Amino acid sequence: MYEDYSPAGVARVAVDLREKTTELKKKAETKGEKATIEIVALMFQAILAEDRIPPGIRVWFARLQMPVLRVALEDPDFLGTTTHPARLLIDRMGSCVMGFDSTGVQGNAMELEIKRIVQVIEQYPETGKKVYQVVYEEFQKFLSKFLTEKGATQKVVSVAQQVEQKETLAIQYTIEMRNMLKDMPVRDEIREFLFKVWAEVLAVAAVRKGPQHKDTLTLKKSATDLVWAASAKPNRADRARVIQDLPNLLLRLRSGMTLLAMAPSEQDAHIKTVSDTLADAFLSKTQAIPQAKIDAMAQRLGNLEDFVSEDGMGDLPLDAESIEMMLGIDASAIEVVGNGGSKPTAAMMAWAQELQLGSWFTLDHNNQITQVQFAWRSERKHLNLFAATSGKSFLIQGGRLAAYLQAGLLLPQEEETLTVRATRDALSKIEANPERLLA
Repeated sequence: MYEDYSPAGVARVAVDLREKTTELKKKAETKGEKATIEIVALMFQAILAEDRIPPGIRVWFARLQMPVLRVALEDPDFLGTTTHPARLLIDRMGSCVMGFDSTGVQGNAMELEIKRIVQVIEQYPETGKKVYQVVYEEFQKFLSKFLTEKGATQKVVSVAQQVEQKETLAIQYTIEMRNMLKDMPVRDEIREFLFKVWAEVLAVAAVRKGPQHKDTLTLKKSATDLVWAASAKPNRADRARVIQDLPNLLLRLRSGMTLLAMAPSEQDAHIKTVSDTLADAFLSKTQAIPQAKIDAMAQRLGNLEDFVSEDGMGDLPLDAESIEMMLGIDASAIEVVGNGGSKPTAAMMAWAQELQLGSWFTLDHNNQITQVQFAWRSERKHLNLFAATSGKSFLIQGGRLAAYLQAGLLLPQEEETLTVRATRDALSKIEANPERLLA
């Protein structure tokens, strides 16, 4: 009976469970036991009637009724709290399969995992809530892998990971260079170029080629060379060295800006500013930067990843075109949600951080309504990816996600978890017919 995954099979399972419930209530020794048996039965009856869950998966949910009943009889927390591991497990599995297509390869993988979990629980009936905690954690791990293994989503996640890595590094490099230059007599024009342009160059190079690649190290050295060249040159030997090295330095600065896909006209403007500043510094009588400070800066830049902090992460100007230019990868499958919403409250920001992977939402973006599943969250929780069944993916930064939630532009398809709905349904039936608790 439990191997028939058709709608008719689900109906037969429901009848079978109702009969088992009646038998168990006859054997129950106390009114409390009878009431618990009836409430759990009505909860699973509501779950079996949830037509947004595919019939094949509902049958596997049905097999949980008896193991869950055992836990409910032993542990009053099951009915008394929504955070009992058995309820958390049912809720997570339920939220991931709402409107789920179980016909494809991915569908088979999800169904096989749910089947495995149910069979594990059936094998260890004596372990109580502990087995539910174990398989709940296993399901969470499965889910994070399952949601990002689909061909299109896997590619998009890879891009999103690189985007966050690049943006994080750019901010960290800027912070660290500000710290390194804090006590150095460096002109504002050079500071601005290093903070706003060169930090981006170093971040892109580190993501594309690795932080210790020779090309990345060359670009890091260019930063210290620029700082030295822009300082006062009181002696003839230093001035001669600047004149000799300047063409190569400017060439390296151009190659770095080319890495950002910066337009030639914009590169020319930066080069002119740098050249004018260097020319002015060449004739300056102000204090020179000691070589020891330059050497210390070079050492820190060479191993910058050892020093950077994670402060300062905020929403950044992103779109598919900028992603393609920065990282040199195709971002056509990604739509960056970069506008809309309303200023989020602290509560909304907290809610955005707590969204569960696998949950389904309705996204209202650019006047288009799309059903999306929360597929991936970056390690620092700064980037969030929502995948539509059409293969399209939406990349939303943390602050924008909270703004969309607050404005109602991103709505959970489930206002309540599966077990909360099932409990409420059970209690309404008992309220209408209290005698059934003891019948």
